[in-house]
Amino acid sequence: MKQQGFWQFVVEQHEKLFIQITQHLGLTFLSLALAILVGLPLGILIARKRNLSPPVLGFAGILQTIPSIALLGFMIPAFGIGATPAIVALLIYALLPIIRNTYTGITEVNPAVIESAKAMGMNPAQLLFKVELPLAMPYIIAGIRTAAVINVGIATLASFVAAGGLGEFIFGGISLNNSNMILAGAIPAALLAILLDQAIGFLQKSGFRGLSSLKYIIPAIMIVLGGIYLIKEKISKNTLRAGFTPEFMGRQDGDLGLRSVYKLNINPKVVNDAVMYKAAYENELDVISGYSTDGRIKTFNLYVLNDDQKIFPPYFAAPIIKTETLKKFPSLENTLNRLAGKFNDSIMTDLNYKSDDLHQTPESIAKAFLIKNNLYKNPRNGNSGTVRIGSKIFGEQYILAEIYKKLIEGYTDYKVETKTGLGGTKICFDALMNDAIDFYPEYTGTGLLVLLQPSPKTVKNVSQSPEKTYEYVNSEFKKKYGIQWLKPLGFNNSYALMMRKKQSDQLKIKSISDLKKYLDTK
Repeated sequence: MKQQGFWQFVVEQHEKLFIQITQHLGLTFLSLALAILVGLPLGILIARKRNLSPPVLGFAGILQTIPSIALLGFMIPAFGIGATPAIVALLIYALLPIIRNTYTGITEVNPAVIESAKAMGMNPAQLLFKVELPLAMPYIIAGIRTAAVINVGIATLASFVAAGGLGEFIFGGISLNNSNMILAGAIPAALLAILLDQAIGFLQKSGFRGLSSLKYIIPAIMIVLGGIYLIKEKISKNTLRAGFTPEFMGRQDGDLGLRSVYKLNINPKVVNDAVMYKAAYENELDVISGYSTDGRIKTFNLYVLNDDQKIFPPYFAAPIIKTETLKKFPSLENTLNRLAGKFNDSIMTDLNYKSDDLHQTPESIAKAFLIKNNLYKNPRNGNSGTVRIGSKIFGEQYILAEIYKKLIEGYTDYKVETKTGLGGTKICFDALMNDAIDFYPEYTGTGLLVLLQPSPKTVKNVSQSPEKTYEYVNSEFKKKYGIQWLKPLGFNNSYALMMRKKQSDQLKIKSISDLKKYLDTK
């Protein structure tokens, strides 16, 4: 297939890109306006009562150090998913520069000026609004400028909680090995940060001279845009609310296939799979994309809809490894192939359930599995070289990586390093190609659609059976990349659409076609 150019991608996706830019600005402006409303009074307060400045600034500093994804995760139990948790998180990140610069600006006002103002009979309110704030304004604007740039960058993570923004393209591109998608999200985000920084900087240097009305117009625009975004996010276009992962949104065996084959356009939110299942369980989403062997299906009592028109190809798991690496570690292939056929869908689902719901560690799950299958041996602690195992950033991959680790340590003299949580398909595959890892578990459907990207006709032909899909990807990977697919593990972790079982029963929706018919009647 001919590689699509970046500008061609932008032209084709211009409507979606415009929506994401609007969402991004809405998140940034609303959170910034709220941060000003909170941070400015706090800065004034601690400038007046300076004994409060160390705890207030210290607390704001601690909040600033919390990793952004972790902070968003903390917001979900309190605010659910959508715009609200993202705005609250962004507000928190914007507080420190605004509070600190307001405090610094007021406390740096020349004491002689303060004394002169008091001698003229100014009361505290007059002193604040006519002397201190005007003189501190360069500091305050600088703090707002810093906060704005921070928020533009962090707002890319809003897609983690289904709040939209340019992060949808960025994370979708990482998952799909699509550089055009990554650039389509990253370039506008960078430009927005630069333009916002320069615009505020211009106003800061001009001191609003000749532009006094902008003092009121700009905040009003920020609040209006943010308010419109928030209101639109609260309005549901469908009777059923859907949430799909960034990767699912851009795949032919995902939202694209649902639109082209089933004619199903459910207007889904983009949401990270770490929060998607729980959101369905808590009635915040009604239809989600998922993985057929995910343990959370059992945990949250979800029902997998039948793919009656077969848009999801086989997704059989197998380790992929360079042919050169197999030569470097001669006994590795036979060792890894000891797991061939040892799994089925129910076994893998149960292992995932132990991780997701019972909170067992991957190490304990892996050891118990190997013991049950008479494959466990105590580590040899050999020193014949180090094998580096990679994994994507979801529970099943952590478990498989740990099973491989214990298997290698028990049957060979190799040491093992695990590099888990490498993100999506692109990151893992690039790590493999660049020799940062030696192998990782991959899925035949992902190898076919994301990494090889053959023509639709080829996809249709080779997706007829798991064996055909495996043979095709193994052959093509050897030719293109010098990479082999070892023997499949035996389970098929395909994409799927899911609903709460109770809701599925009530609405009599058992297949994707049933879902389409139901939506057509509403």
